[in-house]
Amino acid sequence: MAKKEITTVEEMPEVSTKTVSKKEITRVEDLPGVGPKTAEKLAEAGYGELMSIATASAAEIAVIADLGEGTAAKIIIEARSALNLGFETGLSALEKRKNIGKLSTGSKEFDNLLGGGIETQAITECYGAFGSGKTQLSHQLSINAQLPKEQGGLEGGVLFIDTENTFRPERIMQMAQSAGMDPEKALANIHVGRAYNSDHQLLLVEKAKDLVKDNNVKLIIVDSITSHFRSDYIGRGTLANRQQKLNQHMHALQKLADTYNLAVYITNQVMSRPDMLFGDPTAPIGGNIVGHQSTFRLYLRKSKGDLRIAKLVDSPNLPDGEAIFRVTTEGIKDKE
Repeated sequence: MAKKEITTVEEMPEVSTKTVSKKEITRVEDLPGVGPKTAEKLAEAGYGELMSIATASAAEIAVIADLGEGTAAKIIIEARSALNLGFETGLSALEKRKNIGKLSTGSKEFDNLLGGGIETQAITECYGAFGSGKTQLSHQLSINAQLPKEQGGLEGGVLFIDTENTFRPERIMQMAQSAGMDPEKALANIHVGRAYNSDHQLLLVEKAKDLVKDNNVKLIIVDSITSHFRSDYIGRGTLANRQQKLNQHMHALQKLADTYNLAVYITNQVMSRPDMLFGDPTAPIGGNIVGHQSTFRLYLRKSKGDLRIAKLVDSPNLPDGEAIFRVTTEGIKDKE
């Protein structure tokens, strides 16, 4: 049997040591496995940016783009890789924080309590009894969000999800005139969606993606977050389903805030705790789901006349404190 000739290293063909540069991914169309038709389907469903793909689940992308979950998962991994959604240093996180916007409430003392105003990329929850100023603040923020940044605004539009029939265009016009704005232009920049039940409320947030992108929306308001969930899910037997839906709702809002660098302001109803023998028995609805998902929690209560007291209950970086402001015909103002 003849011996097989061994090829020496010198006789081996030369292998190029040059590495092929990977195509830079800057658009959804650049993702491996995403063709023009798939990109079109994703864009129609509100997934037209890399961040929206990177923060989606494989099941979502699979259904929308008519793909297998394995393929969808690979697309998501590529999107995350392109955006470097991994660990970063504290210095990098600090640099990113420079993109955070601050929306003025109309009161300097109130703004100081919040470290400069309502933050973008965060959910600010405001709870309190009726007449405490929650809805008045939502109307004021709708005006202020349209102002230039040097005036405490975000230079953008507003999306207002109304669950309790509290939105009043007349009040917007009143506040706009006080701020020196054209009332009709101010109203044109506010997109109002009236939610008639909890499922409709969830649907409005899903449909918000296109509005946010096309109209430069910088503030989303939900007044109130728990009203329909409280009435649609009655009894202890429905509590688990209610909290699960509420959890999805809060995460969808946070996702919009992160993706588009916008502020989310939600109001919440309260209940009175009969087991509280000392202190204020007022407690917000929604349990730990709303409490943990909200970045900032504010408790509003009435004082004498047009005075209101805002208490910062929870914040990741600010100390607890209180601020006094006024609810006037012209809007939210500092106390005199």
